[in-house]
Amino acid sequence: MAQATATIPHIEQPRPQQAGGAGHGAGHDAGGHPPTSTGLDHRKLLMWAFLASDCMFFGSLIATYMIYRGRSEDLGTGPFPAEVIDIPYTSLSAFVLLMSSMTMVLALGALQRGNVRGTRVWLAATALLGSIFLGGQYFEFTEFFHEGLSLQTNVFGASFFTLTSFHGAHVTIGVIWLLSLLFVSLRGGLKQEDSLDVEIAGLYWHFVDIVWIVIFTLVYLIPYDEVEHAAEPAVEGMLRFAALLPF
Repeated sequence: MAQATATIPHIEQPRPQQAGGAGHGAGHDAGGHPPTSTGLDHRKLLMWAFLASDCMFFGSLIATYMIYRGRSEDLGTGPFPAEVIDIPYTSLSAFVLLMSSMTMVLALGALQRGNVRGTRVWLAATALLGSIFLGGQYFEFTEFFHEGLSLQTNVFGASFFTLTSFHGAHVTIGVIWLLSLLFVSLRGGLKQEDSLDVEIAGLYWHFVDIVWIVIFTLVYLIPYDEVEHAAEPAVEGMLRFAALLPF
């Protein structure tokens, strides 16, 4: 009896698959997406990589604007910045956009707590505030056109409209993204375990707000005669560095 028992082959138990493998191991998040070697979900890591490249893109645009911001006065071609820029009006638009960052945080927090209705409310509020900012930017552009400033008027107009228009395009993409999340939520496709989708959208939205803080400070608040000689060497170095990038 003992001899027969000894001949029974040993059957090994299957080992659990490692996190990040082909199966659905313990290292996967709630949505079935494995983390990267950094511990972050690959979608979140991809968004951070995109924001890093977009930061260099806006850095090159801002550097170009800073270099050419005073050249229109040197060439004697108006209208000049001091003649068209309305700081109080743009300050109000900036305040609206910054408040949208707060509502974005509230939307994410509500979904993480399982409050789907609150998420819908705050997503709608964020999209509304972004739309108000875009409406204010459109009104500002039309006023500048009436004053005679356009892309073809002078170097100030070309650099100003290029910089602010690209930022407005980013805000437009963000508003469409938020409305898409709201539509998915209304159809029941956005639950507590899907909070990463809102978090990734929030990363993009906060980036857009931070970029506007930089643009608003450099374009509207800093006097032109103080920046042209003090900041131009540093900005030229930034522009040379951006020119070496492959994008």
